Amino acid sequence: MPYTPIVATLGYVLSPDRRQVLMIHRNARPDDQHLGKYNGLGGKMEPGEDIAECMRREIREEAGIECESMSLRGTLNWPGFGKQGEDWLGFIFLIDRFSGQSHGGNHEGTLEWVPREKLMDLPMWEGDRHFLPLVFDDDPRPFHGVMPYKNGRLQSWSCTRL
Repeated sequence: MPYTPIVATLGYVLSPDRRQVLMIHRNARPDDQHLGKYNGLGGKMEPGEDIAECMRREIREEAGIECESMSLRGTLNWPGFGKQGEDWLGFIFLIDRFSGQSHGGNHEGTLEWVPREKLMDLPMWEGDRHFLPLVFDDDPRPFHGVMPYKNGRLQSWSCTRL
């Protein structure tokens, strides 16, 4: 069977002093697969855009700010992650400079600036705890991970850095 993942971006916006991260608390839609969890910002790639433009668009739509500087920190393959067991392929970005003022939320939930040292205290997907440290560490090499899910549960985690 061919691999046909949903291609998406996931971005973590740093505050100007690099001490906080803009996160979305998914608390707006009762039918949301992510309800109650915190996550970075992002979403599905649209036809005709490259992955960097997808990240810029998603940040603009979800937070009302413009990315001025960002880096690709890695990629993640999430087989079986979707609501119906769909596969996802995510490009993970760190946004370290932006313009504008983020608004308080969107149709998915409330936006919150969270101190970096408190990120792991938040309710989030189990798999996020494995790759989040790689997003913020000082290793310049991108990571490439795979974390299969089954029935909403992480099955395993592996990662390579190049």
